[in-house]
Amino acid sequence: MKGAQETEQKIKENYKTNVSVLETDVRKRDDVFNLMDSAQNEFGKIDILFNSAGICKRVTIGDITQEEWDRMIEINLRGVFFCCQAVMPFMKSQRRGRILNMASLAGKVGGIVVGPHYAASKAGVICLTKSFAKALGPYGVTVNALAPGPVDTAMIQDWPKEVREDFAKQAPLGRVAQTEDIAEPALFLLSDAAKHITGEILDINGGVLMD
Repeated sequence: MKGAQETEQKIKENYKTNVSVLETDVRKRDDVFNLMDSAQNEFGKIDILFNSAGICKRVTIGDITQEEWDRMIEINLRGVFFCCQAVMPFMKSQRRGRILNMASLAGKVGGIVVGPHYAASKAGVICLTKSFAKALGPYGVTVNALAPGPVDTAMIQDWPKEVREDFAKQAPLGRVAQTEDIAEPALFLLSDAAKHITGEILDINGGVLMD
């Protein structure tokens, strides 16, 4: 929550615009629907939903406990479903909207470094993206996803240095992604420049996977 509040303050200072930060457990349907209702009531509309909440853990396939499996799926997959479901009525009535989901290279290849429960959750996000794209397309709402490889954030800081270096060597571009490598494509898919793109899963992995 502290990071969100710091971001809120920076946006207010740099862009002089209204910002509201609300803490929500995306695993809980009622919490998510209350969040979207609050946003609609405060701002009068919901133009964009960016599903970026997620967790990631390196663990071998034989060591995943039931609790770890459930928590991964609840946050990474169920949370995306609830958030998309909650904004549907608002965007349908507006006949306009942009939804962008955070998938992963792991969801396409079964994981390279991360645990298989993470890969399975992101594969589910890819399928959900296409399902919502089909359901909301007739209302002028686009639904797309980003599928990055590892990004140089706190999420991978506990990875051994040699693991990060090995992944970078696998990429034709020779490095791990920086946050701006994800932010710029996200802004494109959320803009009117991408108004005729929906159901797209955009790879951002330095060339590790080309499809």
